[in-house]
Amino acid sequence: MFYWLLKYIFLGPLLRLIFRPQVEGLENVPDTGAAILASNHLSFSDSIFIPLVVKRKVTFVAKAEYFTGKGIKGRLQKMFFVGTGTIPVDRSGGRAAQAALDTQLRVLRGGNIAGIYPEGTRSPDGRLFRGKTGVARLALESGAPVIPVAVLNTDKVQPSGKLIPKIMKVRLRFGRPLDFSRYAGMAGDRFVERAITDEIMYEVMELSGREYVDVYAVKVKAAVAA
Repeated sequence: MFYWLLKYIFLGPLLRLIFRPQVEGLENVPDTGAAILASNHLSFSDSIFIPLVVKRKVTFVAKAEYFTGKGIKGRLQKMFFVGTGTIPVDRSGGRAAQAALDTQLRVLRGGNIAGIYPEGTRSPDGRLFRGKTGVARLALESGAPVIPVAVLNTDKVQPSGKLIPKIMKVRLRFGRPLDFSRYAGMAGDRFVERAITDEIMYEVMELSGREYVDVYAVKVKAAVAA
């Protein structure tokens, strides 16, 4: 209930008025049935604007730190993410992230829409980075189509580390659904999962027009921090 109140009464109308989202390809999101929205990730606000423009509820995962913050900002973040059904994920990877993927799998098996950022973290410099194979596992185990999504300028609307966004038009593109039924029964095959993930990232690259880098974004962030 909180999700729909935020979207259509408390927050959504104001966001539409201020940021005037420009959307292409929204007809590619099915009106019914399971689907996976796989997007590049430029800004904290991506998880706000993608659900805002999609008619159906979109369930995203978010880093666990958003649920454990301190102070007023931390409590507001936790309330927002819990209220919108966002799933916390431990970004240390492997088994630590499996619980979040399992939860999203239940979302898909219920005939709903799951949102995921295959890069695993926000882009450190606006480029598109190597995708993690969790999105492929979701597609293979659920049988749901994958819809590539490109957020085009949210890094300008709300750059990393900035609390107050800039007032400008938000732009998003939704690509045609990708069907991976030809790989049915091959979940767990790391070569298949890598091939599927790379195909998804290629489509996101085409939609976004961003340079692709075949390196994990977390490694780039770690190198910069070091």
